[in-house]
Amino acid sequence: MKSVIITGANRGIGLETALAFGRAGYKVYATMRNLKSGTELKQKIQEESLPVEILELDVDSDESVEHCIGTILQEYGPIDVLVNNAGIERHSTIEDLDIQGFKAIIETNYIGAVRCFKAVLPAMRHNRKGCIINITSVAGKISCTPLGAYAASKFALEGISEALAQELKPFNIRVAIVEPGIIDTDMARAITKEDHPNPSSAYTQPWRFGGLFAASLANPTQASLVGAKILEIAESDSWQLRYPVGPDAQPFLDWRASMSSEEWVDWNAMNDEDWYNAVQNSFGLNARRTQSLVSG
Repeated sequence: MKSVIITGANRGIGLETALAFGRAGYKVYATMRNLKSGTELKQKIQEESLPVEILELDVDSDESVEHCIGTILQEYGPIDVLVNNAGIERHSTIEDLDIQGFKAIIETNYIGAVRCFKAVLPAMRHNRKGCIINITSVAGKISCTPLGAYAASKFALEGISEALAQELKPFNIRVAIVEPGIIDTDMARAITKEDHPNPSSAYTQPWRFGGLFAASLANPTQASLVGAKILEIAESDSWQLRYPVGPDAQPFLDWRASMSSEEWVDWNAMNDEDWYNAVQNSFGLNARRTQSLVSG
């Protein structure tokens, strides 16, 4: 039976990935920072009798990662697949986000992933096989306010994944980067929750960006789509590095690539009214925040 470790498996993409691998017959180690948050996954495991074990793992902690993954390797043997999914988001402008917010995002989204693949690499390299799948985002290729800090962490994970792929190919270990677009997850929904511009901030981008997410999530893309793609990558023998996932992912990347860097800055620096009109014209989405939209 093949095996997989998935981080951040308590909800969203991580949960759906754990279910996808379990249904495919993998031995799944579904890890999360707080075991109390795994209620939904535990219920699904019981209902479907899936080979999924829920384990505590805090990617922010050297000791937690070493203990959890070390125990798995010692008791059950080598891991075939590692899915680095654990991540956090703080939607804020650069000036308004405190330093602890920046540190938390980098610690979880970037350093946390590094901890995990360093923990599995010696065994994978010894066995000359394995697959490491790092979940970034379209924001790992495109940075826009108010996701600057989040994008920076995903840019970092993209960069190290690219270097990691170069180092590991001679050992027959595949590295893949999954870049979801706007997916219906708690993280994406949280971006829509600001019900009015922050009166203490000089910036309106977080408010209007929330409107864009709310409009997009009116026709949501489910996290199960990403879970299915991650399983497909693991099951394949492809050396493809990057996988945009979701109906908006590749089109958005292509749209951004059609602009110069200066045009991209100008697009995001527009006044609110011009920006709303540009979103409507570019994507056919009404990002203007109405009371009914906010309440819903």
